[in-house]
Amino acid sequence: MRCDVRPMLHLDNGFDLRPAEATDAPRIALWMAQPHIQQWWQQDWPVERWAEELSRQTAGEHSVPCVVTVDAEDFGYVELYRVRHDRLAEYYPSDVHDWGIHVAIGDLTRVGRGLGRRLLRALADALLHSDPACQRVVAEPDIANTPSVRAFDAAGFVKQGELQLPEKTALLMVRTRTVEVLT
Repeated sequence: MRCDVRPMLHLDNGFDLRPAEATDAPRIALWMAQPHIQQWWQQDWPVERWAEELSRQTAGEHSVPCVVTVDAEDFGYVELYRVRHDRLAEYYPSDVHDWGIHVAIGDLTRVGRGLGRRLLRALADALLHSDPACQRVVAEPDIANTPSVRAFDAAGFVKQGELQLPEKTALLMVRTRTVEVLT
C-alpha cells in the first residue's frame, strides 16, 4: 500500500511538485553531493543507488519522493512521509495522521534567499489542506543546522524539543492547523 495522500502538483507561492522518478536520479545525486546538503543528509550516493532508492520509495508506503520546481526550474528534492511508517514515530507521541517532510534545496543559487521558508510553508499548508484528518506536519532537522531550523521556524513550525536519533541530535518542529503564518 502506498502513502495514502499523493503529493499535490501545484503548491502556493508558485511552487510545483512532482513525484520523483528513477530518471531524476542524476540530478538528485548531484544535489546530494553538494556540501550544504551532504553535511546534513549524508546521502551523497552514486546515481545508481539514487535510482534504486527512488524506485524503492515509489513502490512502498513509507514516503513519496518529489522534485520541487519554481519559475519552471527544478531546484530541490522533497520527501513527504507518514510518520506512522517512519522510525520517527518511536521518538515522540505521534498521531496516526501526522505527516513528515524532508527538504533539500539543491540549486545553490537559490539558497539563503527565503525560498526554503516559503516552500516549507507551502508544503505544510498543502498537506494540511489535502488531508483533513492530519493535524500536524513535523520535521526533525539537525539541531546544528541553523539555516534549516530558522526556515522551519519562519514557516510556522514550532520547536517541540530535542530528539536523540542514532545519527544526530534533532529538533522536533511541528506545524499545526492552528498556527497562523504571516507572509
